[in-house]
Amino acid sequence: MENKNSLNVLELFAGVGGFRVGLERADSNFFVTKWANQWEPGRKAQDAFDSYNSHFPDSQNINEDISTIPDEFFENNNINLLVGGFPCQDYSVARSLSGGLGIAGKKGVLFWDIIRVIRLSLPNYVLLENVDRLLKSPVKQRGRDFLIMLSAFNKLGYSVEWRVINAAEYGLAQRRRRIFIFAYRNDENFYKKQMTIADTDLLLSKGFFAEQFPVEKDSVKNRIIEGTISNDIVEVSDDYSATLYNSGIMRNGKYLSIETKPVYEKPITLGEILEPEEDVDEKYYVKEEKVEKFKYLRGPKKIERTSKDGHSYTFSEGSMSETDDLTKPGRTMLTSESSINRSTHFINVNGRFRVLTPIECERLNGFQDDWTNGMPDRMRYFCMGNALVTGIIERIGYRIKEITPENELTRKPIQTELNI
Repeated sequence: MENKNSLNVLELFAGVGGFRVGLERADSNFFVTKWANQWEPGRKAQDAFDSYNSHFPDSQNINEDISTIPDEFFENNNINLLVGGFPCQDYSVARSLSGGLGIAGKKGVLFWDIIRVIRLSLPNYVLLENVDRLLKSPVKQRGRDFLIMLSAFNKLGYSVEWRVINAAEYGLAQRRRRIFIFAYRNDENFYKKQMTIADTDLLLSKGFFAEQFPVEKDSVKNRIIEGTISNDIVEVSDDYSATLYNSGIMRNGKYLSIETKPVYEKPITLGEILEPEEDVDEKYYVKEEKVEKFKYLRGPKKIERTSKDGHSYTFSEGSMSETDDLTKPGRTMLTSESSINRSTHFINVNGRFRVLTPIECERLNGFQDDWTNGMPDRMRYFCMGNALVTGIIERIGYRIKEITPENELTRKPIQTELNI
């Protein structure tokens, strides 16, 4: 690194820059994002990339499919921290005729691209974000996909700690549950220090996440599992499953996972992030006929349906509040936010019904007002539905800085058996 007191950061699947925003709030001198990759497949307009590029013109921002970026790019750049939020897809693997590993699920390629980048660049740390159902996928082999990931990290010479974090439980404005995965090289001082501490103590008080996101000391509640991961990733893909909980650690092929309870912090409420009504454009207010549609969608229902094969069944759906409670944090935003559907935030302000504005959605994720301004509203909502809560990343940034000794960042080769 040019500056021994900073980390060179590569941001993959960068979106509109949520990781970078959070890390730079923690310390913009310490976290130096030099490279970013954002590519929205199947779209002519690359709105998220354009937004990222306009906010961060100082880094090398690449608007290409990650699989097309040559190996040499990752080998020749000194990457200390790799970050990214990647889709939850199918991570199953199979052995090819040549003996190498191949992708059985086409949509699982993105994770293996991350593994390719790690294998080539050997960053000191890796920070990833995903939906919490990753721990339970696929349905027919619960936990398999995550165990495959742990096995891949283990074979690359990394330890892993994970935590499912609901942003609202740690004082933020959105009830967004996401899994955060932190991996670190087994030849770093942080690993050596962690190895002196028992797994349970790491997860409850002394580990990577527990310092910034404390949990109750009585968290276990008989929900605990431990195991060993096979060195054969194909074997894991074919035969492994496990009930994994919201906190866990994997070191040297052995893992422990327990159910933890957060030390609750008072959240920001939906009402607190609303724009003044005089600033809200009329187009965000809902007309009467659409108000009734929202009320119907949010109400209880039992509907007789017929499947494609002719089977009759009853679709049932429970009720939810007629409008979103302004005294509570917002619900999880989806990419369909503002459209007429059950998941859209639907609020009543002074007797008038409306959806959230793009600025309010940005505030739910902790971005500056008008961060996505310049793209169509539909895409502003889409980008915020895909984004993460930047306040979580800021706190993680404080922790990464805390565990990084000055002048001790290395890129020594790691002996690895993984060939992807």
